[in-house]
Amino acid sequence: MGRECLASPLVKCLDHLNMSSSNFEKSVEWYSRVFGFELREQGEDEGKPWGVLSCGDALLCIYEQPGLIVKDRFEMKDAGLHYLAHFGLRITDREEWEKTIERENLFILYGGACKFPHSTAWYVKDPTGWEIEVALWDDGAPSFDSVAHTVE
Repeated sequence: MGRECLASPLVKCLDHLNMSSSNFEKSVEWYSRVFGFELREQGEDEGKPWGVLSCGDALLCIYEQPGLIVKDRFEMKDAGLHYLAHFGLRITDREEWEKTIERENLFILYGGACKFPHSTAWYVKDPTGWEIEVALWDDGAPSFDSVAHTVE
């Protein structure tokens, strides 16, 4: 069970992420194949498809925006938009994730898995170019001791 926000007991978890995609069908298929998301709701807005995908409690709302090109995060940083271009998905099974990496021939950014004080993360890009941090927490879920850690 996740911890509730100490500042506001009303917030239990992040509910969903809205994102634009250059190709709705391709993105739905990719998130389904790579992470197991399922299309739960779909429609059209001004002639362009949109949909809600779910996997466990994680929800992605995808809206097609033809021609969208997501710039590399380092290009964005140079433009003053530091870390704007990635979101994280939590996994619990390293072996299954590593099988997915191999099966899907996913390119892992930054030279491979990155080890942090409480987790390991892999960074991949979706078909539109959005960067995704795939996080595996050492204890299965975020847990921090009372001492803040500085990561350099």
